[in-house]
Amino acid sequence: MSKEESEIKTTNEPKPIGPPKTVVREYFESFVVTLIMAIFGMTFILQAVTVPTGSMQNTILIGDYLLVNKFIFAPSGNPLPFLPQRDVRRGDIIVFKYPGNKVHPENDRASGIVPYQINYVKRVIGLPGETVEFRNNQVYINGQLLPEHRVLGDADDNQSALETKEFEPREGDELHDVYYSERKMKYLQAGRDFSREGFEFGVPGKPMVVPANQFFVMGDSRDNSEDSRFWGFVPRELIVGRAMFVYWSCDRGASNGSMVGCLTNPRLDRIGKMIK
Repeated sequence: MSKEESEIKTTNEPKPIGPPKTVVREYFESFVVTLIMAIFGMTFILQAVTVPTGSMQNTILIGDYLLVNKFIFAPSGNPLPFLPQRDVRRGDIIVFKYPGNKVHPENDRASGIVPYQINYVKRVIGLPGETVEFRNNQVYINGQLLPEHRVLGDADDNQSALETKEFEPREGDELHDVYYSERKMKYLQAGRDFSREGFEFGVPGKPMVVPANQFFVMGDSRDNSEDSRFWGFVPRELIVGRAMFVYWSCDRGASNGSMVGCLTNPRLDRIGKMIK
């Protein structure tokens, strides 16, 4: 055999391979890779949360399961130019760790709420350095009326969506819809202002300046939301991310609070709904 033939034969010989993978090993490796990717995604990019209360109705309903973008907000407020990040904006619906009621901590203890361990969902209303005042069921930022479309909304029970009625014409420049109890709105029109009831921050005649790196948040169901008006501001470092869309939704009333009932009583019209 010539030298050239020997080299060709050596080159064409198949390389030795190890023993073939078993089906169990292939499934195990796929599982490990998927698990690592899921942990990475849930830690740095996405998070799933559920909504147990009606403070954001009808924007978000009780029983909605949300996917949260944890990557969108730059931690320092100064996003790097090559990353798809930005600062927190007014109108963003954010998920954050509840900071606790510093004025009346006994309220948290009475409700069994432990600060920093439960996620809240609210809408950003006031930005750092802005002056916020809530009076006559309206929000004022730096003395100027915040354009919000006010709607009358009441629920028959604690699980259902609000039954709504138009209260004032839509102007077209409103940032979002907000909902007020018809009874309390009538009281207000009759000269009985309940705006101070339970409020400590941004009460009528006592506007509050939002501290640096903190935010003033409120629920869209204004008469059913304990928010910054009650317990104060949300520090930037407690913000988990921005609510993106509803990936699952169930009728909590029909499901009786059980997981199986939630799976068998879906609200199909809510699934895939973008949160804005």
